[in-house]
Amino acid sequence: MNIDGKAWRTIWLEPDGGSGLSAVGVIDQTLLPHQFTTRILRSCDQAAEAISTMVVRGAPLIGVTGAYGLMLALQVDPSDAALAAAFEQLNATRPTAVNLRWALERVRAKVQPLPPLERAAAAQAEAALIAEEDVAMGEAIGEHGLAIFQQLAAARPAERQAEPFNVLTHCNAGWLATVDWGTALAPIYKAHRAGMKIHVWVDETRPRNQGASLTAYELGREGVPHTVIVDNAGGHLMQHGQVDAVIVGSDRTTRTGDVCNKIGTYLKALAAHDNGVPFYVALPASTIDWTIADGVAEIPIEARSAAEVTHIQGLLADAPPGSKPVSVQVTPNASAAFNPAFDVTPARLVTGLITERGVAPATPEGLRQLYGPVD
Repeated sequence: MNIDGKAWRTIWLEPDGGSGLSAVGVIDQTLLPHQFTTRILRSCDQAAEAISTMVVRGAPLIGVTGAYGLMLALQVDPSDAALAAAFEQLNATRPTAVNLRWALERVRAKVQPLPPLERAAAAQAEAALIAEEDVAMGEAIGEHGLAIFQQLAAARPAERQAEPFNVLTHCNAGWLATVDWGTALAPIYKAHRAGMKIHVWVDETRPRNQGASLTAYELGREGVPHTVIVDNAGGHLMQHGQVDAVIVGSDRTTRTGDVCNKIGTYLKALAAHDNGVPFYVALPASTIDWTIADGVAEIPIEARSAAEVTHIQGLLADAPPGSKPVSVQVTPNASAAFNPAFDVTPARLVTGLITERGVAPATPEGLRQLYGPVD
């Protein structure tokens, strides 16, 4: 995608000096939108740290980073013990997003049968393949979502045909959350590039403000009209007919269509259901957990640091260009804070699942129609 006229992806390979090994480049998302900075990951420890501290985030990108993390580990030690240790270290960094485990298992299955000296190269090839597949899936999701947007826009009353098509998003499910294109934002990018008149309501998405910082940053660089709103404004906008559709991403979707996504998604789904607003979830196949049926009961919900609730990051007023973000406390010292990072939206509240293979009802039958029987 575009940053100041240059095409970027969120993760890439580059030579690690003159060592003959490969390193991994990533965008440091903890500094956005105020600073655009890249990092070089040279070890499995650095890859794990990048995932756990959200230097990289978003379920698909976490998976790709984990895959490259195994490559980095095997470049140093290709033994079975090192492979097992790296797998466990990376898998423990973010427990909710299923893409991480999926990508790690895929690379492990590829390299385990090989002689140790062939493992690092095989891991690199498989991780690169996962990355390219992610780009292709994001673009396909964008095409399928664009068709839905066009249908919904055309079905509006004649007096509203000249108005922008208003989409509400939650958190960040754009190209920063994937390798390129994104999931929930991919249809928005496709619509904008196709000349569709579209406007995006961007939930700030407390506590980390990944909507206000990352989604707004992406949309601004692409030139997509958007407005940042506080999370609690979504229901009000829906009541007053100012939202034509809600579209969000997913960190894990069950085989029955329950959707686990950033905390606050469930409330948006309830408001959309109450106001007759279509609520779509965009996701690639790697986000489907075929082993789980009941999302509320079975998906582990990551509880992150209370400091993400008690403090907020941003620039000081009138800070000069190039200034670093600062952290400001917003709660009393004695107040406790609880920070569940995700919630689960039951399938009954989901209008449809937009995948790389098409659009399906959020039901076991709908998913099987797209993906066939899955063991």
